[in-house]
Amino acid sequence: MPTFTHAITRLPGENCAQGLTTADLGAPNYHLLCEQHEAYVAALVSLGLEVTILDSEPDYPDGYFIEDAAIVAPTVAVITRPGAEARRGEEQTVAPTLAQYRELAYIEAPGTLEGGDVLMVGNTVFVGISERTNPEGASQLGGILVSHGLTCCPIRVAAGLHLKSSINHVGGDVLLVTPDFIDRPELDGYRRIAVDADEVYAANTLLVNDTLIMPAGFPSTRRKLETLGMPIIELNMSEAQKMDGGLTCMSLRF
Repeated sequence: MPTFTHAITRLPGENCAQGLTTADLGAPNYHLLCEQHEAYVAALVSLGLEVTILDSEPDYPDGYFIEDAAIVAPTVAVITRPGAEARRGEEQTVAPTLAQYRELAYIEAPGTLEGGDVLMVGNTVFVGISERTNPEGASQLGGILVSHGLTCCPIRVAAGLHLKSSINHVGGDVLLVTPDFIDRPELDGYRRIAVDADEVYAANTLLVNDTLIMPAGFPSTRRKLETLGMPIIELNMSEAQKMDGGLTCMSLRF
């Protein structure tokens, strides 16, 4: 399992409530969101990452969900083409920073791809086909990553905004999944821990350098993760959750 040394994040903007969401949880509180984002960055720093913090983007209220703008593999960074038209352009503001660390490749029309649909587990990359990522975008990503020694596995996303709303790697051969992914044949060969139906948000748990960062307030999921014997950090994600955001989408890690 690779060790992350760097992360890129973006500050939330005062217009955060104007972003896209399907959640019915009310508008986010900007100041509380900034506090929660600061705690998120502090957690990454505490785990040994050097964190680059980009300024907010006034034209892109969802821009702090920076993971959707790129996929960072060991030898290449792929700049995406978001499936939500309102978010197209965010990726261009991330590219100059990533170019300092990786060769860049690009998803081109008619392909659409968002980083929240891409899960790397070792040399296997699961690519969710969702409302935001289409088959053409997944195929383009596969072609790029195969040329860099990785294997891509497309997987349909039946519920949730992105693949990583439902599946995340939590170490070794273990995946944390929502109940509707527990029997998916694409995941054969992996041990699966299913979150309870009333704790599906907790499936978006982030593995960083042998530590699990999970959203606060999901005791059943925490008990299940404790069986893995890894350190766990809980972070309050209430404001990002209101905008369909989670732990994985607020940084690019490499």
